[in-house]
Amino acid sequence: MDLRPIGNKQKSQYNKLVTHVIQSWEWGEFRKSLQVPLLRYGIYHRNKLSKAFQLTLHKIPFTNQYVGYLPKGPQPDQEFAKTLKKIGEEQNCAFIKIEPDAIANIHPVILSETKDINPELDSSLIAQNDSVDTNFIKSPKPLFTKYNFIVDLTKSEEELLKNMHPKTRYNIKVAQKHRVRVEERRDDEAFEIYLKLYFETTQRQGYHGHNKDYHRKVWQTLENAGMARLLIATYNNQPLTAWMLLNFKDTLYYPYGGSSKIHPEVMANNLVAWEAIKLGKKMGLKKFDMWGALGPNANPKDPWHGFHKFKQGYGGQLTEYIGTYDLVFNWPVYWLFTAIDKLTPLKIFLLKWI
Repeated sequence: MDLRPIGNKQKSQYNKLVTHVIQSWEWGEFRKSLQVPLLRYGIYHRNKLSKAFQLTLHKIPFTNQYVGYLPKGPQPDQEFAKTLKKIGEEQNCAFIKIEPDAIANIHPVILSETKDINPELDSSLIAQNDSVDTNFIKSPKPLFTKYNFIVDLTKSEEELLKNMHPKTRYNIKVAQKHRVRVEERRDDEAFEIYLKLYFETTQRQGYHGHNKDYHRKVWQTLENAGMARLLIATYNNQPLTAWMLLNFKDTLYYPYGGSSKIHPEVMANNLVAWEAIKLGKKMGLKKFDMWGALGPNANPKDPWHGFHKFKQGYGGQLTEYIGTYDLVFNWPVYWLFTAIDKLTPLKIFLLKWI
């Protein structure tokens, strides 16, 4: 095994090996545009590149050390533990947090209120991974959710509609009956509409979102690379819902969106999601990644239950990843960092990692 930095000339090779948009070369360029230190590496065997990944470095307040963050990267096996240990020592990291793009399980999805269960569970999606190396410990602080809904875009529109919850199908028809219009757009005006609706939503829902500069940079970087587009839903010429969609390899991603509180009766959100699915099919993609969900038997009292239920209605597979792990090099700093993680300022600091 030979660990080497990845340079610009290896961009194509790099993107062939990584599996998620967060690990894409273009996402790395976006992170660098925010002045976030980013490192790219390749693991070579017999002079052949076999694995590639990127991670960001985040200064721990009041110390001279860093946290490394590596989302949606390779399986954390023994080789990868040795690799990250070398990087951690070179970069003066107290620990490195990883959230591998490795699937642990696929759970049955309830399709209707009569408790019918989708029998079409694609077990081939479950990665045949070695066990997680014992040098990694389960992290007390995940940043990505452990669960996600993934819709199979290789199915026909008829199959996709059949797999939805009946209420979801009904709501799509309601939006169509009200003549809600959904457009794919990439212009500046559309992006400003998106920003307005996104921040209206964060304020209304009471959660911390990324700032305007973050959204502007991710949009500029990935749209220029042909990897981002907006879907805007309007009713009576008034924008009601806006989603930013990203694409990488065979997957369409829904990471960010916002909506207005007016005219909920026209079900604009439901139609945007359906149009996103149809757009993914039109682009020849195979999967629609809905970016996050709660687990099986989700608690109705959970503040994210509404988002979970909305996504569940589209009949995607409830996918469980192996979770979040930390590789620790400085235990006193790590435990101190973990202990004060409950403080709001640090939570805002952690939000900047993704």
